[in-house]
Amino acid sequence: MRFDKIDLKILQELQQDSSLTNQELADRVGLSPSPCLRRVKVLEESGVIDRSVTLLDQNKLGLKLTVFIQISMDRHTPERFELFESTLESYPEVKSCNLVTGQSADYLIEVVVEDMDRYQEFLLGRLTRIPGVTGVHSSFLLRKILNRTSLPLDHLM
Repeated sequence: MRFDKIDLKILQELQQDSSLTNQELADRVGLSPSPCLRRVKVLEESGVIDRSVTLLDQNKLGLKLTVFIQISMDRHTPERFELFESTLESYPEVKSCNLVTGQSADYLIEVVVEDMDRYQEFLLGRLTRIPGVTGVHSSFLLRKILNRTSLPLDHLM
């Protein structure tokens, strides 16, 4: 899909604040409301805009512990990976799951929980019980340095 400067400005504005009204967005990108709404609809229908969400402050919700976990699997078969991935989808503590290469692990997952007790329950009660999981290496977040939610668009200009 080709993007012009107005499309890119719409995407930049929505990445910063998806709660903008169509009128506010149109004013910021220099369009009238109808053409602005049409462009947003095209971006949504094409899948460029995946969804709009509200970002929550995990600390204010009592979710104080973030853990990055490297998972190793016993077999590298589609069935084994599908079972692992579908099981993880049912765990609300799992913020992200990525199949990775170039490491000794097969997956890198990010888990957010209240405290170490909850993490131990998650780890021993559920994660290590998934068939095929043979290795778990946990790293605990000390401090977030950078946490972007927006994607770079400069390469499209």
